[in-house]
Amino acid sequence: MMQLAKALHLKGFSITALQTKFNYFIPSDGFTDYQFVSIQESLPESDFKNLGPIQFMLKLKKECQVSLKACLGQLLLQKSNEISCVIYDESMYFAEAAAKEFNLPNVIFSTTSATAFKCRSVFEKLYANNVLAPLKEPKGQEEELVPELYPLRYKDFPVSRFASLESIMEVYRNTADKRTASSVIINTATCLESASLTFLQQQRVEVPFYPIGPLHMVASAPASLLEENKSCIEWLNNNSKVVSRESIIS
Repeated sequence: MMQLAKALHLKGFSITALQTKFNYFIPSDGFTDYQFVSIQESLPESDFKNLGPIQFMLKLKKECQVSLKACLGQLLLQKSNEISCVIYDESMYFAEAAAKEFNLPNVIFSTTSATAFKCRSVFEKLYANNVLAPLKEPKGQEEELVPELYPLRYKDFPVSRFASLESIMEVYRNTADKRTASSVIINTATCLESASLTFLQQQRVEVPFYPIGPLHMVASAPASLLEENKSCIEWLNNNSKVVSRESIIS
């Protein structure tokens, strides 16, 4: 998200970043021109352990929705007509309701990939048709292709062992719902995911999809809220014979 902010800032946009107290970062010197605003949420950290990652995330979004509306209202009083639009991470879908209430354009930003977005968009349909049964009770079908999602195999599908398929479906139903979004930005490139991007655009003709990645190159400057730790570079220089022979893509 901050790489996108950096890219927009380099184009002349002013940036206001909203974050929660639960996941709060103190920005580094590279973000002195940005405004950082925190919104309140009252969930105790023990809820993460008690509820598990998925249910905690769902509860956190409900908690943040009211706070975000109040915060956005205050920003509009301060900045009047200076707010052009609200860009929100697809997993922070509660931001759409706040933007809609104040008649602000809103844009979805997918930080993962077009293929992952495609999987989330068809998850509920595939689940209803029992296509995802092998994910519920694997019986040696992990290597088989998922119908309608060639060339993805069941082992490639973005699910979690920490939650049931029903819980994941609830999350994906919300993250893939465009609602009133005017467009969708995806951190990818057409040359890498042309098939998935074509699929998404054909499914949602009225909403344009913009592949603007890879953002770490577009931003052309460090875009992490944390201070970069470069101590590994010296180790790599002294261990030049270490070679990565394979990678796992999921």
